[in-house]
Amino acid sequence: MTEHIVVVGHGMVAHRFVSTLASRWATADLTVTVIGEETDPAYDRVGLSSYVGAWDRESLHLEDARHGADPRVTVRSGHLVTAIDREAGEVELSSGERIAYDTLVLATGSRAFVPPVPGHDLPGCHVYRTLDDLDGIRAAAERAGTGSHGVVIGGGLLGLEAANAVSLLGLTPHVVERNDRLMPLQVDAGGGHVLASLIRELGIEIHLSVTGTEIAETPDGLTVRLTDDEGVTTVVDAAFVVFSAGVRPRDELARLSGLDTAERGGILTDLACRTSDPNIYAIGECAAIDGTCYGLVGPGYTSAEVAAATILSGEGEFTGADLSTKLKLLGVDMASFGDAHGVTPGCLEVVVNDPVAGTYSKLVMSDDAQTLLGGVFVGDSGPYSLLKPLVGRTLPSPDPISLISRSTGNDPGVGVEALPDEAQICSCNAVTKGDVREAICGGACDVADLKSCTRAGTSCGSCIPLLKQVLEAEGVEQSTALCEHFEQSRSELFEIVTVTGIRTFSGLIERFGHGSGCDICKPTVASILASTSSDHVLDGEQAALQDTNDHFLANIQKNGTYSVVPRMPGGEVSAEQLIVIGEIARDHDLYVKVTGGQRIDMFGARVEELPVIWKRLVDAGMESGHAYGKSLRTVKSCVGTSWCRYGQQDSVGMAVLMENRYRGLRAPHKIKMAVSGCARECAEARGKDVGVIATETGWNLYVGGNGGATPRHAQLLVGDLTDEELIRYIDRTVMFYVRTAERLQRMAPWLESLDGGIDHLREVVCDDSLDLAAELEGRMEAHVAGYVDEWSAVLDDPDKLARFVSFVNAPESPDPTVEFEEKDGRKVPVLLGSPAMPARV
Repeated sequence: MTEHIVVVGHGMVAHRFVSTLASRWATADLTVTVIGEETDPAYDRVGLSSYVGAWDRESLHLEDARHGADPRVTVRSGHLVTAIDREAGEVELSSGERIAYDTLVLATGSRAFVPPVPGHDLPGCHVYRTLDDLDGIRAAAERAGTGSHGVVIGGGLLGLEAANAVSLLGLTPHVVERNDRLMPLQVDAGGGHVLASLIRELGIEIHLSVTGTEIAETPDGLTVRLTDDEGVTTVVDAAFVVFSAGVRPRDELARLSGLDTAERGGILTDLACRTSDPNIYAIGECAAIDGTCYGLVGPGYTSAEVAAATILSGEGEFTGADLSTKLKLLGVDMASFGDAHGVTPGCLEVVVNDPVAGTYSKLVMSDDAQTLLGGVFVGDSGPYSLLKPLVGRTLPSPDPISLISRSTGNDPGVGVEALPDEAQICSCNAVTKGDVREAICGGACDVADLKSCTRAGTSCGSCIPLLKQVLEAEGVEQSTALCEHFEQSRSELFEIVTVTGIRTFSGLIERFGHGSGCDICKPTVASILASTSSDHVLDGEQAALQDTNDHFLANIQKNGTYSVVPRMPGGEVSAEQLIVIGEIARDHDLYVKVTGGQRIDMFGARVEELPVIWKRLVDAGMESGHAYGKSLRTVKSCVGTSWCRYGQQDSVGMAVLMENRYRGLRAPHKIKMAVSGCARECAEARGKDVGVIATETGWNLYVGGNGGATPRHAQLLVGDLTDEELIRYIDRTVMFYVRTAERLQRMAPWLESLDGGIDHLREVVCDDSLDLAAELEGRMEAHVAGYVDEWSAVLDDPDKLARFVSFVNAPESPDPTVEFEEKDGRKVPVLLGSPAMPARV
């Protein structure tokens, strides 16, 4: 008989529980219904602040958030479970509907704790817990306007995340903490002092040792009266208040149904995550496992896997929780692990406090200085990954201070080779070094294989550098060959082309490769040749190397027709140009779409129509938008100071300058940019490869964003730049990317793959650590000076025009297989078998 499991709650832990079941229940006769109170399915609550600016809910949804790949799983979002009928084996929803269960799993999570300070329930007081909470904070910030202040009650992990969100919304945050330091659960007094200093430098006000807080309503917002332990009172005029002072387990369902709860709250479970009812389990933040609640996602994932194992085999057991923390708050690295506060009797503390560099490092050692017990890092968490797995073990280095006196922590005596097999490499998923080595012995030969086999690196990703080190330590050589015809990587071929001056594929493969080439190396080499000169992509031998899109300078669609996308720098377009676009669309019966990149696309053009259409566009003063190429697509912008009352800089003018400068630059992958005129981020700059955000004193430059299938928030490279500095640093960044990235590697994964990441890029771009600045700027200037619109050059060249036909032996004949229909008032292609292939004989 099929067992029906009902899961109440659909957060990260519930998602892990169902995913774990799915990976192990191939032969189990189960069905699962997941009931989530929020309208969104499971999303990354740890990365909640990344929602600010992008405001894209789906980008935070976990992979396969609705478990659509498995028909045995039903996800019901936006439903509240109000009661459990244990005798009948049913849960009741707020709608009155009742759902039967054989096994019930409570994953109700926690709620934000709001301390009972006077005025805590006034309008303008918010909590920081869900996407809906952030939408409310966003609305309050927009009403308040730039220059206003927001008060965050709570200086722990969640409080600093909330302060970051307030800062991103363009307001000045005030962080209020009753303890004498920030993040009191994670860092000690010395680390807290350095952390506070670093965060104050970012323009965030910090109020520590606050013993009294009163909130009062005023016609303009709120006043927050703060009294410290010395009796000094500070009054802050605030647009709103955000409570982020911790969480409390949501155990109300359990209490109503008579389940046992822990003395301090939480649904009491045994080590198998079973409650006092053997048919009901509790996992995540709502569970008090053996009496203890854990407020971190790592232990939550462990409890999910324990419950899944117990249900399937009866053998699950919670054996402890890793409470280590490593994160970047407001751009400041922070990490703690083990006995970070040195509470072990007789322990010794080794501390390096460098106020000049803004770093604090501490190791907690046993009384004989041989065994590592824990540590704290603020400002530079480099040594964390290698030292954390050594907790409880004898350090191989006889000098503990040497491990924390250098920024990288790569002491010759402490490397991945020194870790025992039982040391955890990935604490999120409890993957040991032994697990990783076993996967390698089983055939895993790269990080992607290890992720798939072990799940290491699939959560926070901080262990990925260690995975690479284990591969290297096990003697697994990582191939960088472009393809079977070239043993070199793309970046190595780029250097070869640059040094040798070779300008043809045949010349390159003759000297440095073998065979005749393939559909991997040919377009890659074509891109390199285009990146290192201003030659037209259809000149000479290059034309034969291009893929279909570059071959016809247009983006092929699903029925063999093409899209026409003229460039509109900064989204600007004249009335005359709009008229021409409209007339072309009417005359050629094209489907017209305004895109998210501030352009107008026209779809459905046959290959023989492209020159006619582009002739009219070029005559109207427009040029190729390069929607077909691995090159700059658009530079999106808001209206900036030209029209917006919040604008701080001329974002449109900067976007036009950037798009005109970087247009046509061939790269390993497409490049998207954006310029926002203020911190409200209407242009979504932090979701782009290169993002620029205006400040009161200049521009902040962000790099490595990506809003695609694997969203990434761009990271701050450098701030408060003048116009000239901004362009200079973008020149260097983009050309360094073009020079060193691999084939089809977007800027986000390229940045992740750089040894040293954003810090290394900052050294190269800002400090010129590789002595490349002049060369990178020179290459960009050469590109700008040599740029010619590709379609203008085609229209002036009869040989190039000759390729734009459907049939080379009947150039006047249109392709008879291309048809369209109307659906919901829109013109759409009709697919008759395979898409037509242009230029057939």
